[in-house]
Amino acid sequence: MTLTAFSRRVRALGQFHVDDPLNPRLSDTDEHHLRKVLRAKVGEEIVVTNGAGAWTFAEVETGGLRRVFDLCVDRAKPETTLYLAPLKGDRSEWAVAKATELGITRIVPLLSERVVVKFKGEAKEKTLRRWQRIALESAGQCRRTYDLVIEPPLRVADVPLNVAVADVEVTGTWDGLTAVAIGPEGGWAPHEWESSRRFVGLGQTVLRSETAALAVATLLAQAQHEGAVTPRMNELGNDEGIA
Repeated sequence: MTLTAFSRRVRALGQFHVDDPLNPRLSDTDEHHLRKVLRAKVGEEIVVTNGAGAWTFAEVETGGLRRVFDLCVDRAKPETTLYLAPLKGDRSEWAVAKATELGITRIVPLLSERVVVKFKGEAKEKTLRRWQRIALESAGQCRRTYDLVIEPPLRVADVPLNVAVADVEVTGTWDGLTAVAIGPEGGWAPHEWESSRRFVGLGQTVLRSETAALAVATLLAQAQHEGAVTPRMNELGNDEGIA
C-alpha cells in the first residue's frame, strides 16, 4: 500500500517539537509522554518538527529517536490574526486550541474594557504560558508544523487600524480580512471602538465569545489557500506516494 506524505503523518503515533529535526531529541516532558503515556514501542514512527515548517519522520529506539526520512519544509500560510479578549475559566484555552487547529497564525490577547479576567502580573504570565502550551499541544495533534504565535497583550486603543471588529447587528464584508477582534463575555463597551473602524458580523444570533472566536478562525482560514510541502533533500511531497 502507498501513502501520501500527509497520510503517513496522520498515521504516525504523534507529532513532537524538537530543536533540530535532522537530529531529533525530545524534551524530558515529551520523552515521558511518548514512552509512558502513549506507550510507544521500539520501531513505531512519530513526526518531529521545529515549529518553523521543517519536519521529518523518526523511529522510536530504546535510547532515543532515529530519523528515517529526509527533511521536508511546509510552505507558510498567509498570516491570520485573532485578537482575543481573555475569557473566564478554560474558555480562552478552548478557543486557542481550536484557532490552532484551524490554522490561525497569531493570537493577541485583547484588553478591552469589559474583560473581567485578572490579566496582569504573575496571573498574566501564567495564562500566556498555558496558552502557548495548549497551542503547541494542538499543533502536534493536528500535524501543524508552524507554531501559533502568542503575542503580548494589547489594549483596544493600540490595535492596528487594519484589524476588523466582530460585533452584533453589523453586516460588513469579510473580503480581504486577515485580522479580527473578538470581545469578552459582556461584549464591547459603548464607543470602545472608533466609528471609522471596520466591523463584521457573525450571523443573526448572539454568540458566546468562544463560539465567536471559532467562527472567526473558521472564516479567516476559509479565505486562505492550503499550503503545500516544499521538500528538501528529495522531491517527495504531500502528493507523492510513499511505499
